[in-house]
Amino acid sequence: MLDAADYTPRLKAQYRESIRAALKEEFGYKNDMQIPSLEKIVLNIGCGAEAVKDSKKAKSAQEDLTAIAGQKAMTTVAKNSIAGFRVREGMPLGAKVTLRGDRMYDFLDRLITIAMPRIRDFRGVKPSFDGRGNFAMGMKEHIVFPEIDFDKVDETWGLDIVITTTANSDAEAQSLLKHFNMPFMS
Repeated sequence: MLDAADYTPRLKAQYRESIRAALKEEFGYKNDMQIPSLEKIVLNIGCGAEAVKDSKKAKSAQEDLTAIAGQKAMTTVAKNSIAGFRVREGMPLGAKVTLRGDRMYDFLDRLITIAMPRIRDFRGVKPSFDGRGNFAMGMKEHIVFPEIDFDKVDETWGLDIVITTTANSDAEAQSLLKHFNMPFMS
């Protein structure tokens, strides 16, 4: 039987064993501390107009995001009141969760190997970097994750995924994610 202390995520082991060496050779790093690594993954569901009409929608999004992440998601609330959108300050509008450590690697593994192949007409993800080595992508439906019971879903949500790395450039971050088998468009 495996102890929780003995468990190492598959992608974390792969990073330690082969990806670090490949990146060091590819970019000619002199010091191991220069090698880019994953820092955190932030998941966000914004309910928008549905949350304004029905306050239970934000709670539903939070429960779904908690199931996907394996960690309790927090409800996001409106900072300001906007009369045109019927939004009041403090009104719940969505949910977010930040993953670090082993949960981050587990989520990335499930995203790349299970969820992305289940997306209809999937041709790869567009390389969308911010100039500082961080990658952002969106998914139209959160139901591609196996943790979500399709029959119990009342609404399909879009899901924002932001992967923060320690890379100094977009090229380094893209190479790091390619080594994790992220399916970029060519």
